[in-house]
Amino acid sequence: MNATDRTPADLLSSALAADPGRPLVTFYDDATGERVELSVATFANWVAKTANLLQDELSVEPGDRVALLLPAHWQTAVWLLACASVGVVADVAGDPAAADVAVSGPDALEAARACSGARIALALRPLGGRFPQPPEGFADYAVEVPGQSDRFVPYAPVVPEEPALIVAGREFTGAEVVERARAEATELGLTGPGSRLLSGLPYDTWEGLNAGLYGPLATGGSVVLCRNLDRLGSDALDQRVESERVTVIAR
Repeated sequence: MNATDRTPADLLSSALAADPGRPLVTFYDDATGERVELSVATFANWVAKTANLLQDELSVEPGDRVALLLPAHWQTAVWLLACASVGVVADVAGDPAAADVAVSGPDALEAARACSGARIALALRPLGGRFPQPPEGFADYAVEVPGQSDRFVPYAPVVPEEPALIVAGREFTGAEVVERARAEATELGLTGPGSRLLSGLPYDTWEGLNAGLYGPLATGGSVVLCRNLDRLGSDALDQRVESERVTVIAR
């Protein structure tokens, strides 16, 4: 990866320039049987559309706070990088009452109503499907995002030293996310391009976010992100490790 990358958005840009067709995020939900694989290019397209939604439709500005009330999911990974692209703070499992925007999955809608700003709801259905009936007081992400531009340019440059992420009560700047992801790569077992990490960790800790997104992104690797992995038997897990060419597991 590019040694000059200072923010998570920089990491994605470098990955896109290096090999846009390689897998970046492969997502499984072992409660539903869903499997989705996103190349770097496809993931970056979702990030650009979501960043344009934040910047143009929701009028967020650098320094604003976005509460992400979402599980470990490929769409959550998209939102994390979209927030980094705009320069807003992604507050994972944060207090929606203190946020400028709340982004919620179907299980956290009531909590998200505490946000007095914009509220976005994700159905988290296979293939990014819509809610059958949009929740009252929320915009449906799957309805709002497709029409956004595929190309994103921030109105203001993202400053690496500004806050970018809050998780488990700890605040990180964009530069700290990149530096820590690189520094912890070896202990995660990420040895560089070609590393493929299977993570069953939730996204509500730094360790879960690093294994499930930032670490693989920072090292040119990829992630097999598994939700509800506890429902998968050991034989089925072994089969997945083999079929997905997993090189290291975090669970």
